Parts: sequence; structure tokens; C-alpha cells
Amino acid sequence: QVRLVESGGGLVQPGGSLGLSCVVSGFTFSGYSMSWYRQAPGKERELVAYISPSGRTTTYADSVKDRFTISRDNAKNTMVLQMNTLKPEDTGMYYCKAGGPGGIAYWGQGTQVTVSS
Repeated sequence: QVRLVESGGGLVQPGGSLGLSCVVSGFTFSGYSMSWYRQAPGKERELVAYISPSGRTTTYADSVKDRFTISRDNAKNTMVLQMNTLKPEDTGMYYCKAGGPGGIAYWGQGTQVTVSS
């Protein structure tokens, strides 16, 4: 069975940090690109960060560039999003996505991040 399980969300004050993890099973992790998406209340789901199968290429949404870092450990079937200097507008449900050949995609159930004082 394909599984993607996010963890690490929670409540944090503006300026704080959180690390999100996505642990996957049921497919060849090293053959898939991985992404983090988020969806804020009343907004469309947006791509936050992307990492290539090897980890050699990363991209970020302009709104999180220089604050967030995406990484992966293919030996552990794990992807991480380190979020620093968090802002209230970073609040939302964060989803892990795996992308494979022919556009195949797997999604996790999400983890809530709330940035509020």
C-alpha cells in the first residue's frame, strides 16, 4: 500500500520555526520527485517547495524562499520541510506529494500549521 504520512505541524508564534516530515512507503521513493503543498483557509492549494528525486534540484515559492528548506533522505524514505521565521500567512494545512512517471501522484493526509500569537 502506498502511504505518505506527514508529521510535525502545530501552533507556533510568528518568527518561530517548525520542521515537517513526510515518511513514505509502498513505492520507490528515490524514483519520485517530492513536493510540499499548503492550503490556507479560503485560498487555493499552492506549491511551497519541490525537490527532485536525487535531491540535486530544489525550488521554492517566492513567499517562502530564504525561510524554508526542503530536503530528503532516500535511505530513510523521508522528506523534510524546515520552516523558519514563520509568518501568520504561512498558516494552513501542509501536504506531502510524490510525483512519478506519467504524472502519477500520491498525497498524504496533511498536517496543520498555525502561526499565531
